Amino acid sequence: MYTQQQIRGLAAITVMVIIIVALLYIGKPRLQEYLAERDRVQMQPTHVEPQNACDSLFAFDPNTVTYEELRAMGFDKRTAVGIIKYRTMGKVFSIKEDFALCYGVTDSMYTRLKPYIRIGEKFAARPKHDSTAIFARHTTVERRFVPRPFERFRIDTVGVQYLRRIGFSTRQARTLIEYRNRAAEGIRDMAELRDCYTVSEEMADSLEAYIIFPEPKPYGGLVEINSADSATLRSVAGIGEKSVVAIMEYRRLLGGFYSIEQIAELKCVTNENFARISKQICCDSCVISKIDINFASAFELERHPYMTRSAIKRIVELRKSKGGWKSFEEMKEDKIFGAEQATAIAPYLHFGDIPQGFEMQ
Repeated sequence: MYTQQQIRGLAAITVMVIIIVALLYIGKPRLQEYLAERDRVQMQPTHVEPQNACDSLFAFDPNTVTYEELRAMGFDKRTAVGIIKYRTMGKVFSIKEDFALCYGVTDSMYTRLKPYIRIGEKFAARPKHDSTAIFARHTTVERRFVPRPFERFRIDTVGVQYLRRIGFSTRQARTLIEYRNRAAEGIRDMAELRDCYTVSEEMADSLEAYIIFPEPKPYGGLVEINSADSATLRSVAGIGEKSVVAIMEYRRLLGGFYSIEQIAELKCVTNENFARISKQICCDSCVISKIDINFASAFELERHPYMTRSAIKRIVELRKSKGGWKSFEEMKEDKIFGAEQATAIAPYLHFGDIPQGFEMQ
């Protein structure tokens, strides 16, 4: 005979078995549905990459092709959307090669698609008032890359619409306007225009005869570079925004300029720019800050651009033994500086009284 406790245990096990069997019976159809759906998804064709999409190619006009058609030819979503956006921004594909300029269209893709590109008559490039086919092709290509103004215009007031009308793309025109507006006095000469990355040398050569630059603002004589503020320095033709910052920082580290030639030591000042700048500036060397070589700390010496570590080490060591120097000639005798360094650093040194207790040899 089973005890009462054993009977209760058997009853509990029986109930659990019944529940499990019921769950399996109910869940079986859903499991079968899941497996069937998984098999159906796996059997669907995967995305066709461009290199495997040869069977999906067909004749198309890049001026009218749709997103769905681009995808059918094998383009990924990003490239297809980019081509549509490029077109909606005003781009017209007038020759087949225009399509090769689209972002995401590689050389191999263009080579494969070129036989299928059909430029509609509405969009095809047409020569105007040309006598020969050769001249027509030449002017068509130039018109796409080289601006052709019909009259002289002011670069400080011209807008995006006019730049587009003479041959710039919308993006090039906007970039040029932004570049002009960032400068305090706009674009003042051809050198500054050529500095804009969106203007090629070919474009600049074509525009040079037509551009009217703003008249330079008078600046009462030469600009004294040790006292000039940023606005005054910016008024010098050839000194841009970056050059102003570099010149003022270098002036602070040096303690002032004793010669205008020191401007040419900056990497941002090219030889061509310095030739222009030097005619407009002067330098008052009496206002430069000097280093008291007999008392300045190693930290003060390190801050000066012309000081080297080896020179600073020797200065500190000799100063401990002899107290200091009375003149720069004495420092030259101690061979602290090289010849070139000595010439550069000499105007910045001051020789204070040597501390008592030291006798100069």
